[in-house]
Amino acid sequence: MAAQDEVRWVVRLSPPPGRTVRDLLEIPLPLDVWQRDADALIAAVTELTLNELERRRLADVERLGTTAEYEERAERAARPNDRDGER
Repeated sequence: MAAQDEVRWVVRLSPPPGRTVRDLLEIPLPLDVWQRDADALIAAVTELTLNELERRRLADVERLGTTAEYEERAERAARPNDRDGER
């Protein structure tokens, strides 16, 4: 599978006990950070990166969905009066 074809996940990453969000930002793995909160990051990551984060217990990971699913939900939420393309 080519790198551009790999599924990317939107995840909420929380630092493990004794670590900080800043520590997450310094992890030497490719994280596409979308949002930084006081207690977590929202980021897009590949399956390979996600597996490495979990394997090495570098963060508590909550999968929010694939990037495609996440963007689709955001688009639907942005147009609440538009039901199934009808106006």
